[in-house]
Amino acid sequence: MMSLLLEGVVIADFTRILAGPLCTMILADLGADVIKIEEPGRGDETRHWGPPFAGDDAAYFLSVNRNKRSIALDLKDPDDLAVAKGIVERADVVVENFRPGVMDRLGLGYETVRDLNPTVVYCSMPAYLAESARHLPGVDLQMQAVSGFMSITGEEGGEPVKMGVAMLDVICGLYSATGITAALRARSETGEGQRIEVGLFESSLAALVNQAANYLIGGVVPKAKGSAHPNIAPYQAFRASDGWFVMAAATDKQYRSACDVVGRPELKDDSRFVTNADRVVNRAELVDELNQVFGTVSVAHWVEVLNTAGVPTGPVRTIDQVFESEEGRSVVDVILDPVRGGIPMVRSPIRLEGPSRPPTPPPALGEHTEEIREWVEGSPRASKSS
Repeated sequence: MMSLLLEGVVIADFTRILAGPLCTMILADLGADVIKIEEPGRGDETRHWGPPFAGDDAAYFLSVNRNKRSIALDLKDPDDLAVAKGIVERADVVVENFRPGVMDRLGLGYETVRDLNPTVVYCSMPAYLAESARHLPGVDLQMQAVSGFMSITGEEGGEPVKMGVAMLDVICGLYSATGITAALRARSETGEGQRIEVGLFESSLAALVNQAANYLIGGVVPKAKGSAHPNIAPYQAFRASDGWFVMAAATDKQYRSACDVVGRPELKDDSRFVTNADRVVNRAELVDELNQVFGTVSVAHWVEVLNTAGVPTGPVRTIDQVFESEEGRSVVDVILDPVRGGIPMVRSPIRLEGPSRPPTPPPALGEHTEEIREWVEGSPRASKSS
């Protein structure tokens, strides 16, 4: 019998909201035993961020907390703090996303935890890594503003617009999960743990990718362009006779194929549009030419003929349309919960050839308090040499 990739890895999870819980859910999906430490009577803030709710918990909380166990501990109470220390003594990984200094004041900072568990992997997610800003709080909306994302999102000349999901929290969580798995891999070779810090601001700037490079290398200050791409054309949304679709002609070959499919072969050799650089410079003229054709036929027509020609194209869907589609339905698991009933969730996008296990529902607040206390009392501190 093969085991899950992270089976046997114990994670003490002191995180809340989104970046941290997403990180630990990724690890839990891969087999880690994630122990979510929550404040009694309140728990993770997102438990209350509704409606909608399923039982006592908001859908927001449920979206990033499956496959975990919850213990309710008041970290300011000496007895509960002792239990928390017992958990981190036995953990392979500690993850926290409090403001810098909070874990130290609670007696669970890195130096203290490393003394208790010398080979621990300890991951923190502060708002900023720069010393000048480490004292500041950080949430996704704020980061979308200070990282520049809101200046490049929305319609040209319009008001600042945030992304429809807290994507910078998501990206920070993904970077954190990557760092933790890399540190566990290193520990398996060296026997040594280490501290990891993944800043929310720094993750945000890393996520700027080509837009950051456009400025740092080219001196170009990016601006909002609606759905258009700053470096590629035609690569944006277009209106058909009955709705919107996107076409992404990212290569010269795809562009030339699109010209043939839409019945405008003469645009292939138009001096304004021969290369991608030409098309970016003359984007407005090209879009005008294409719009004369696209508005005459349905979205379904353009999606079919352009995809058949090898040009990535898709309808602009609403969320209900996404999950009513065959491919949307295929990624939804309904996790049975004895109290909440069936909880539909988007399953992990990671597909592995190895074994899997049925997902467990997100825990009720403190649901596993007694069993985790018994585990701490009854199990010796594990060796972390491998």
